[in-house]
Amino acid sequence: MSLADRGASRRALPPALARSIIQGLLHPLEKGHLSIEEAGRPTRTFGPAGAGLKATITVHRPEAWSATLGGGSVGLGWSFMQGWWDADDLTSLVRILIGLLPDDRGRLRRLGRSLAPLSTAAQTVTRAGREHRDPLHRDRLNIRAHYDLSNEFFAAFLDPTMSYSCGYFEEPGASLEEASVAKIDRLCRMLRLEPGQHLLEIGTGWGALAVHAATHYEVRVTTTTISERQYEYARGLVAERGLSDRVTVLDLDYRRLTGRFDRLVSVEMIEAVDWRQHDTFFRTCARRLAPDGLMALQAIVVSDQAYERSKRKDDFIRRVIFPGGCLPSVTAITRSLTSATDLRVIALEDIGAHYPPTLSAWRANLHAHRDRVEAMGFDAAFQRMWEFYLSYCEGGFLERRVSDVQMVMAGPDWRP
Repeated sequence: MSLADRGASRRALPPALARSIIQGLLHPLEKGHLSIEEAGRPTRTFGPAGAGLKATITVHRPEAWSATLGGGSVGLGWSFMQGWWDADDLTSLVRILIGLLPDDRGRLRRLGRSLAPLSTAAQTVTRAGREHRDPLHRDRLNIRAHYDLSNEFFAAFLDPTMSYSCGYFEEPGASLEEASVAKIDRLCRMLRLEPGQHLLEIGTGWGALAVHAATHYEVRVTTTTISERQYEYARGLVAERGLSDRVTVLDLDYRRLTGRFDRLVSVEMIEAVDWRQHDTFFRTCARRLAPDGLMALQAIVVSDQAYERSKRKDDFIRRVIFPGGCLPSVTAITRSLTSATDLRVIALEDIGAHYPPTLSAWRANLHAHRDRVEAMGFDAAFQRMWEFYLSYCEGGFLERRVSDVQMVMAGPDWRP
């Protein structure tokens, strides 16, 4: 499916009517001040002028109104990708729109059902097809759709460790690389790694954690990924660091792993696990972990109150960026642990406040390397998609609609 097919609604209201409806929905705006500029039309403003959050939207093509009304966050992001509108502060715009949702969520949902029944039906058929596909094949396709874009592309905005997860900024002014290393080392300490232990990592990324643990904690590491590009990169990194005798990189689905391990870690991988597979994921982890072992999990989470709605909703992230993704909640995680395993949670820390500076740094790096990314063959629409994606995420974390947690689970025989 093309990006256009993912973002465009098959049935849209005329721009004039869509504009009128959206502006009507903006009138209750209290958090933030929003200005909308459009050629040939007077500037419209919404919200208190003295609000701390401010953003100005410039509409270049009226079709943006129709796309947004018919597609919600998907239509908003897709029309931005096409260059139909711009904002002087995209992250602040996301935060302002999030602030509007509590009052109007019900109206918007009912409106969407009445205006786009064909689009809804199409989504249902597409989602059903995804859900009934063989999980191992489906997950490999979904992972490769995002992580196999290009190692060079990810290197353009990630820090030298190639960490693609929330950093931990221990000191004001810490660099992105320092935050990534601090996050990795925190997880190693939470696992109480000791020389000679065998650590299993589910979700290799580009190998930073495996290399760090083997180098600084003298453990053996088995790490697995189903991304072809990450597998190639991590194997090269391990060989370059002279760690091939201590680190084994596998191209293997976690459900096909065998053996028992002293420690287990998974960093922001569970978001790629369909909610129907949560019990399978944690059951597999428990089977691979020694009875006296520890497991560390870092996960992006939604609130418990939003989880039921979130797991069935296709927003911009799920439709365009991470097909098949699903953010768990803390309760959903603990429910699966309780029903499918004998693991128990012994530590939990919310580190969500560290994600906005991580995302801001990624966005700044991507902006600074626009020419380099373009030379890789990624066009303007692709770059605008990532600009919207990173701002969309940053706004969500700043408004606490999503967060990030580090959890430690212990096997039944573990003792402090």
